[in-house]
Amino acid sequence: MSKDGQSPLIPVILSGGAGTRLWPVSRKAHPKPFMQLADGQSLAEKTWLRAAAVAQGGPIFTVTSRDYYFYTRDLYEQLGAPPEQAQFLLEPMGRNTAPAIGLAALTVQARYGSDARLLVLPADHLIRDQEAFEQSVSTADALAAQGYLVTFGMHPTHAETGFGYLRTGQALGLEQAFEVAAFVEKPDQARANEYLASGEYQWNSGMFCFTAGVLLAALKAQAPEVMASVQSIFDGLAECSADPLEIPAEAFAACPSISIDYAVMERASNTAMVVADFGWSDIGSWKALAELYQSDEAGNRIRGKAVMVDSRDCFVQGEDRLVAAVGVDNVVVVDTGDAVLVADRDRAQDVGQVVRQLTELNDEAAIFHQTVHRPWGSYTVLEDADDCKVKRLTVKPGQVLSLQRHQRRSEHWTVVHGTAKVRIGDEEILLEQNQSTYIPVNTMHRLENPGTEDIHLIEVQTGDYFGEDDIERFEDIYGRS
Repeated sequence: MSKDGQSPLIPVILSGGAGTRLWPVSRKAHPKPFMQLADGQSLAEKTWLRAAAVAQGGPIFTVTSRDYYFYTRDLYEQLGAPPEQAQFLLEPMGRNTAPAIGLAALTVQARYGSDARLLVLPADHLIRDQEAFEQSVSTADALAAQGYLVTFGMHPTHAETGFGYLRTGQALGLEQAFEVAAFVEKPDQARANEYLASGEYQWNSGMFCFTAGVLLAALKAQAPEVMASVQSIFDGLAECSADPLEIPAEAFAACPSISIDYAVMERASNTAMVVADFGWSDIGSWKALAELYQSDEAGNRIRGKAVMVDSRDCFVQGEDRLVAAVGVDNVVVVDTGDAVLVADRDRAQDVGQVVRQLTELNDEAAIFHQTVHRPWGSYTVLEDADDCKVKRLTVKPGQVLSLQRHQRRSEHWTVVHGTAKVRIGDEEILLEQNQSTYIPVNTMHRLENPGTEDIHLIEVQTGDYFGEDDIERFEDIYGRS
């Protein structure tokens, strides 16, 4: 219960998925929610601030994976989030939204009661009008308290084929509140044109509001196999008040993988929607992201440094390098330093096919950027050759890498800034700026930052294989051993 004795409204942020259509910026190890927009904030940060505004100091749950937990927690802390407010439910793998929401509802019910309302928010959506958002949430909250399973229908601005649709039903007596007459799959262009012209359809946003008890009852009635799985998982958790709360991998892998729309919303009879107009975008493609930027007289939208010659209606995003385009129209060019995407803007929805091909080829460009974030900091690959790999490591204050060894490579470390505490075998040493050390093959070692500022060092690997799977961990404070 909340402090005033009323059941609370608890935002549940869903943060997962690789966002493959926004490759090469969004990748598996650093996906779409962590993409920075032009204002310097990531989608995950914007979602937290949006959720905090309606939570009014109450708890906010984030359902994410262990891989993203530490980075997400750090983002929230940088925004000033109190540790007790930011609560986490960690998935060992993705099983779509129904199991994730079901487990979140069971956790909320156990901690705050069956009447507590969940406001389910994907972490990778953009909402421009916070005031209108809060008004819509207030309406959805009232409907949820009446026993409805509520979704948010976005008033369509064009005939979009990339979204599912909701057909508007009977009015429910609250402003912009209606029954859902039907859930409709993503249409072809002709059908999308019909939906837009009729005025009867809204975009399905993938945001929801319901009480924990109503959602769990609906899950039991409409998708009993999902409910049985999540109930069994929850019952097996040793301590449901732990934070983060970690879901066991074996049990979760056996859970059906299905969306909350298919499992519950499309089958239930007590569904409602709030028709909203708060500047929503799921930023599902580069074409959608391009719309966030001002265009020049030729319709070009640019982030970074670019020269456009006789080119129109293009989107160009670069990081450190100049991008020049000559005589091209309606293309997307995205340069991340280690990869370049060139695509027809009208084919932006097909960028995910690039990631599928890279995955089939076991190419790390599907997963990692040049700079890879880790719980202890980050590393940037400076060179990756057949006979060596060079990285620049940044280790945050008080953080420590795992105790590990490698079978196929040795490492040379040189401190560029700060003081590093290094263990090699049974010996521990302190390395100051400009000092170096050597770690032979098959030798236990660990790196730690005992200071109060970041340390930076250069790591040179030599050997015949440099993959991340040549790491054998023995101790790890982040639970990766």
